[in-house]
This record gives sequence, C-alpha cells and structure tokens, in this order.
Amino acid sequence: MFTGIITDIGEVVSVRGGQFTLRSAYPADTIPLGASIGCDGCCLTATSIKADGAGSIFAVDVSNETKSKTTLGGWKPGVRVNLERALRAGDELGGHIVSGHIDDVATIVDITPDSDSRRITFEAPEHLALYIAPKGSVALDGISLTVNEVAGNRFGVNIIPHTLTATTWESKKPGGKVNLEVDLFARYVARLLEYRR
Repeated sequence: MFTGIITDIGEVVSVRGGQFTLRSAYPADTIPLGASIGCDGCCLTATSIKADGAGSIFAVDVSNETKSKTTLGGWKPGVRVNLERALRAGDELGGHIVSGHIDDVATIVDITPDSDSRRITFEAPEHLALYIAPKGSVALDGISLTVNEVAGNRFGVNIIPHTLTATTWESKKPGGKVNLEVDLFARYVARLLEYRR
C-alpha cells in the first residue's frame, strides 16, 4: 500500500524486455530485496539493488499485463519516474490509500495556469468514470490528487506549485498519458451497490 505522496523522482537507466532498471536517491541499504516501490503509481518489486553513490540502482520486472494497462510500455532510458516507498505501520497517511494497481491510462485534455498552480483536465476510460467523483481522490502517475469537477468521463484536478516541482508533473503536456488508479473505496462501494440491485 502507498499514500500517493511522492518521495523521489527516479530515472529509467535501462529496459531489457520485461526488466527495467531505475536510478533513485533512496540509499541501497534501505531497500530490501523484494521491496515494493511505487513507480509512476505501479507497485513493482525490487529484484536487485546496488549502490550508486549515496543512492541506488534497482531492477524491477514488468509483466505484459502491466505494460498493457499502464504507460510503462513506453518507458525508455532517461524517462523520469515518480517514486514512493511502500507504507509502513505508523507512517503518516498524507494522501489517500493507494494500492499501486493501475486501472488504466487517462489522457491529458487541457492544462490551464491558475495563479502559481495548474488546472488539468483528463479523460478517463468510460468504464472508470463511475468511480470518479467531485472531491473524491484519484492517483495519477502515483500522486494522490483531489478531483475538482466531473463531466461525463472527464475530470479536473489542481496541481499546486510544490507538487509541480516535487514530481514529474511540470513536464506534462496535453495529449500525454498518465497512469490512473481510482479510489479503492469507490470501487468497493460501486461493487456492493451492484450486488444489491
């Protein structure tokens, strides 16, 4: 489990089939073999770790299923990636409960400056629109965000200056794709209501 609060921006070092290696500022001795790391919102398992100065280079295996549901199939060396370590008991829950299981990809429709922030409109796949509600939560590329408004399968969020600089969001452009995880509780409520019909 994660919280959607990004703690590092990593970089893809290499892609060999289903094995990706990433460079991170996380010290190598703090990443146990088999650790879960959120990579642009995808929960991936560290299969090898080595020191890289004060940071680390770690490898993850990415299945074809994950590539088909996420943006990871387009990763190349040099791509910057939002990283988050798995939640530990006693950690502050600053965002919302994020599983790291991506539902699908959303498309950036529009980016509008709003003082020092940016308002961004997304288009979600039709089958996920039901789970996105005003003032609810979504995780986009691993970042916990509050939904401002919803119209059909489009929804908007506001990205504050801190989030712009502490994540990869500053480089996003209209037409770009992002990993979308809908709120876990919204999914379960919708499922329960479906059974009650």
